[in-house]
Amino acid sequence: MMLNKFYIDAIIKTAIEEDINYIDVSADMLIPENQRNDSYFIAKDDGVLCGLDCAMRVFTLLDDTFTFTAFKKDGDKVNKGDIIVEFNGKTRELLKGERTALNIIQHMSGIATATNKAVELCKGTGAQVADTRKTLPGLRALQKYAVFCGGGRNHRFNLSDGAMLKDNHIDACGGIIPAVELLRSKLGHMVKIEVETRNFEEVKQAVKAGADIIMLDNMNCEQMAEAVKIIDGKALTEASGNITLENIAEVAKTGVDIISLGALTHSVKAFDISMKMK
Repeated sequence: MMLNKFYIDAIIKTAIEEDINYIDVSADMLIPENQRNDSYFIAKDDGVLCGLDCAMRVFTLLDDTFTFTAFKKDGDKVNKGDIIVEFNGKTRELLKGERTALNIIQHMSGIATATNKAVELCKGTGAQVADTRKTLPGLRALQKYAVFCGGGRNHRFNLSDGAMLKDNHIDACGGIIPAVELLRSKLGHMVKIEVETRNFEEVKQAVKAGADIIMLDNMNCEQMAEAVKIIDGKALTEASGNITLENIAEVAKTGVDIISLGALTHSVKAFDISMKMK
């Protein structure tokens, strides 16, 4: 998975405009215009790195003479005390870009680290860890890229990627079977249909309707294992709702194909990285 530069640049420019506004009254008043410094990023914890190129792009946009040498890359595991990257640039611009660059790499590395923990807990089963659309506005591609770097898989990026019939869709259309039949009659052959189910009766209806993926919403492990037996390979199965790092291993053992966690993107802890000047 690759991130488009124009997308990254748009996010960075918005963040820089928000942070700098007109001038940096500290750096611009204190530091001579032509002063340069060597600096580096250092990991303050153990985890998975993500967002390095995005962070370096912050400084490049501020200073076209900026250069860097990376010792790690996105997806690499880092340990506390590791030097991630060394760089050189105009001191004013390094100070101006520091917070924005760190915000990006800390957030993305936090997501990659949390995802990797979930993936490791599911090893030995056939379950894949996936994200959701519960992302911060404007940052979805960055967050989903971070999930990918952590070893996870991406759920749909937006409402155009696939059809998901949640409880409100189903209730509004009078049931699973009529909703799937109507939707199938209108969709192109490239679009898959996922149906959210809340009990065994809805699982049976989703199978009968020919859903491509059946979501088992807020079921306990015993119920999920039984639902997997009912579905019997006729559709992919996705576990969702109330899943944490504490119970994900047990969920994976139920035989589900996919485990989706909104917490990977909407409430992740930032990974601790610091910038130091030599």
